[in-house]
Amino acid sequence: MGINKHVFGKLADGTSADLFTLTNSKGVQIKITNFGGNVVSILVPDKDGNLEDVVFGFDSLKGYEENPSYFGSIIGRYANRIAMGKFNLGGKIYTLPVNNGPNHLHGTYHKVVWNAKEIQGKDGVGIELSYLSKDGEEGYPGNLSVMVIYTLTNRNDLRIDYSAATDKETVLNLTNHSYFNLAGEGSGDILGHEMEINADKFTPVNETLIPSGELRNVKGTPFDFTTSHSIGERIEQKDEQLVFGRGYDHNFVLNKQGAEPSLAARVTEPNGGRVLEVYTTEPGIQFYCGNFLNGIIGKGGKAYNRRTGFCLETQHFPDSPNQPAFPSTVLKPGEQYKTATIYKFSMK
Repeated sequence: MGINKHVFGKLADGTSADLFTLTNSKGVQIKITNFGGNVVSILVPDKDGNLEDVVFGFDSLKGYEENPSYFGSIIGRYANRIAMGKFNLGGKIYTLPVNNGPNHLHGTYHKVVWNAKEIQGKDGVGIELSYLSKDGEEGYPGNLSVMVIYTLTNRNDLRIDYSAATDKETVLNLTNHSYFNLAGEGSGDILGHEMEINADKFTPVNETLIPSGELRNVKGTPFDFTTSHSIGERIEQKDEQLVFGRGYDHNFVLNKQGAEPSLAARVTEPNGGRVLEVYTTEPGIQFYCGNFLNGIIGKGGKAYNRRTGFCLETQHFPDSPNQPAFPSTVLKPGEQYKTATIYKFSMK
C-alpha cells in the first residue's frame, strides 16, 4: 500500500504536472494527475482475479491538455449545462462562455494544475487537490477556494470528497467525469452492462439538453432503471428524450436517504463479473452512455468509439441557477460547500 509520484509532463508554458499512483493493500491501483484532477486509470480485478483498467484516459499529459470529452476530469465551476450561458444571481445577470451549442457546459477546472498533497491513512491512501478559482473566472462571481480529496480505500472504494468556500455569492456544482467500461477500457461497447439507478424520476430536456423543469416519473419509460436493465435494451426506442440525447444523457432525481452517501446506481458487467456501485450525498446523477464519442484515441492507441463508455456524474441538477424549483446551487460567504461520492468496486 502506498503512493508513487512522478512527473507526468510539462505544459506549453513550462508548468510541470505530476502523476500519482495510489495502491491499496489488495493491489488495486488508481492513477491521478494534478492537471485537472484527472483520473487516468483504475485497475480492478474481475471474478477470476484479472486486473483491467476500467476508465478512459490518455498515456500522456498532451492528451489531457486537449481532452474534449473530459475523460476522468474534475468538473467545475458548474457540472452540466447552464442555458444560454446566463444566470441571474442577486439581481445581476452573469454571462459565461457558450461552448455546447447555445449553452455553457462544465467549465475549465479540468485544464488547471491543482496543488497536490499526499495523504497516508490507516484504511487507504489519497491525494488532496486544491485550487483558487478567482472572482470573474469564466464569468463566475467570487473567489472560490476548492478542495477535492481522492481516497483509495482497502475496501476497493474510490471516495471523492469535495469542499469549497467563497467570498461572494456564487453558484457551484462539482463532479467527476470518468468514463467506465467494466470489461476494460477500449474493449467494445457497454450496451450489455446491467444498470440500476435508484431514482423514480428524471429531468426531461429540450433538444439542446436543457431541463424543462419537470420531474417526470420513470415508470413505463426507457428511463426506468429501478430494476436492472441492460444499457442497450431500450436505447433505440422511439422516445423523444432518447432522440434529443442520442441515447441516455439525462439527470436522474435520486431517492435520497438521509445526509450520508446513499446508493445512487449499480452497474454489473456480466462476463467478467465486475460490479460498480455509486454512493453519493448529491440529489442527482447524470447517466451518459458516450453517445457523442467519435473515436478519440486513448491509452495504448485504443479508439474510444460511440457508446464504449458510460459516465455516472453525481451532481445537482442541470441549469439549476435558472430553475428555482430545483435544489439550489447557490453558495454564500460563510457557508461551506461539502459533498461526497464513493465508487465501490467488487465482483459478482
